[in-house]
Amino acid sequence: MVNVPRLVIAAPASGSGKTTVATGLMAAFSERGLAVSPHKVGPDYIDPGYHALAVSRGASGAAGGSGAAGRSCAAGSAARARPGRNLDAYMCGPALIGPLFAHGAAGCDLAVVEGVMGLYDGASGQGELASTAQVSKLLRAPVVLVVDASSQSRSVAALVHGFASWDPEVRIGGVILNKVATDRHERLLRDALDESGVPVMGVLRRADGVTAPSRHLGLVPVAERRAEAVGSMRELAARVRAGCDLEALLALARSAPALDVTPWEPAVEPVAPATGAGRPVIAMAGGSAFTFSYAEHTELLTAAGADVVPFDPLRDEQLPEGTGGLVIGGGFPEVYAPELSANEPLRKAVAELAHSGAPVAAECAGLLYLARSLDGAPMCGVLAADARMSGRLTLGYREAVAVGDSALAKAGTRVRGHEFHRTVLEPGAGAAPAWGVVHPERRVEGFVQQGVHASYLHTHWAAAPELARRFVERCAAVR
Repeated sequence: MVNVPRLVIAAPASGSGKTTVATGLMAAFSERGLAVSPHKVGPDYIDPGYHALAVSRGASGAAGGSGAAGRSCAAGSAARARPGRNLDAYMCGPALIGPLFAHGAAGCDLAVVEGVMGLYDGASGQGELASTAQVSKLLRAPVVLVVDASSQSRSVAALVHGFASWDPEVRIGGVILNKVATDRHERLLRDALDESGVPVMGVLRRADGVTAPSRHLGLVPVAERRAEAVGSMRELAARVRAGCDLEALLALARSAPALDVTPWEPAVEPVAPATGAGRPVIAMAGGSAFTFSYAEHTELLTAAGADVVPFDPLRDEQLPEGTGGLVIGGGFPEVYAPELSANEPLRKAVAELAHSGAPVAAECAGLLYLARSLDGAPMCGVLAADARMSGRLTLGYREAVAVGDSALAKAGTRVRGHEFHRTVLEPGAGAAPAWGVVHPERRVEGFVQQGVHASYLHTHWAAAPELARRFVERCAAVR
């Protein structure tokens, strides 16, 4: 049984302010000394970076605390960084949502789960699947609805009533009003909501907005603006603390019933010793250009017997010593194409590793980095393909099957994943494609050559831990 107090922060629609509120609450509660576990519904990899920053500051003891408020998460002390974790019922399946949540929130005082899009929006054409509403039900968690009140007064009650009554299994326990103009506007909104039976737990004024800069795929990641983001987080925490009833929100979180689940564990049969020289080294790309990798990927690779060592393709001229495999996840190489290209020693090292037959798993940004060029700038040249920016956004869930054997997957392995990019790769698939996409359309994409598996498709290995084990096994075999 899992008894972590928890809240889901949702909204009627995207753009209502749920990221601002969720992140501000994480920071405000962390500053009070609570160990806060941050989560995000859906595949998004940018918001969790802000979540991780929010719970890392203040938790070191600025507010101190003892007892429940001073406990640390199981992963380490309260001062230790905790990653933002995704809860995606499409990619991982509904049955894994509770276990993944319990794994991330183990030992914490509070979990805050930021929703995705509107409360009831999920995978296209598949009902409630992957919606915030579905995740709230799977977690038996109360929902706080963030409402953009900028262009309404009494109508807010009808809006909240509609969302609260649409699905009786979704428990909307409170409302936070965002973008409120004046004291009079606030009174009108509160008077209307008195009749709805859903309490107002916070009011943020229009002038209270603290935003992060955006570009072609959403917010600029924390890793690219950390110093500025720390200052913004401090201001955001102060405004949310002043505008929200933290005690009422904490009481609501503590009203969540026990969750009857067993925490997920990155338990895969190891292919190498737990410690010592027998463990293969897997280099994991990071830094400002490669900001995305699910935390569970590293945990699974480690459990399978690898030593995962991060490196920054913008700054490091060589791969980590002893590298026997390479993982390059998502990010924004298109923003840093000149700098990545200028690091010629590392590009050559990556190409040499790939040509040696060592396992390389690349997703989206990693695919572009392995190409011959990106917007005309030379990349690693591992793949006979060229990438460029496009005005077209490719976005959505995918079902796919491995076309042939690779270092990552056996032929016939079925996965669910997500695409999110504004780039085009020509050609889009090699002679041996990585995946055959079977839904929502049929096509092949990506490349398998020697030990390389490169694709636009983001996958979540918690749903298919055999991918991590197979990858480590191949890394161990080629040393």
